[in-house]
Amino acid sequence: MTSVISYRDLDDTWSNFSDSITDFISELGLTQLKLTCDHVALRVNSTELAKRLSQDFERLGNVISNNIINGRPILIFELHSPLIIGEMNIDCVELPYPGEKAYPVEGWEHIELILPCQAKTCEQLRDELLKIAPQLESVLKMKTEIKVKMSSPQGEHERLANPTIAFKKGSICIKVHPHGIKDVIASEQA
Repeated sequence: MTSVISYRDLDDTWSNFSDSITDFISELGLTQLKLTCDHVALRVNSTELAKRLSQDFERLGNVISNNIINGRPILIFELHSPLIIGEMNIDCVELPYPGEKAYPVEGWEHIELILPCQAKTCEQLRDELLKIAPQLESVLKMKTEIKVKMSSPQGEHERLANPTIAFKKGSICIKVHPHGIKDVIASEQA
């Protein structure tokens, strides 16, 4: 397994991750949609590493959410300076504490794109996505090498339905959902 030790290691791998994500967005045919990226997420395998990275990110931004999702803490940091992928400025980082699954590569794992719509279910989100990106039909029917997972993760206080479609290839993933992370966090306060 590859291990990430600090934010410096993440910073060193950002360029490769960014290039891989940009290529994957292009492969999916999403570039021209200019969807907003609301956050980037990490994957770690130990609580010790999650705590260490949490301290690093606390120097780079503020914790705007500390919630239990699927039985484990997930922190959202709003950065003082955004991370950049292509033309996208990403001002939030998701740091999930480890669950039962061990990841073969620790570090940057996925970005989440916002497809503004009123979808409340994964099926509705799929239909909205296909309206603007019909080239994804074969991908969504799982007729390609790209893995697709539909889910509706929810924190214990969230009031906003935010179905998600994840496209995964190798060690990177792009997720699409109707609401940004800040709107989801705001729904917890309602």
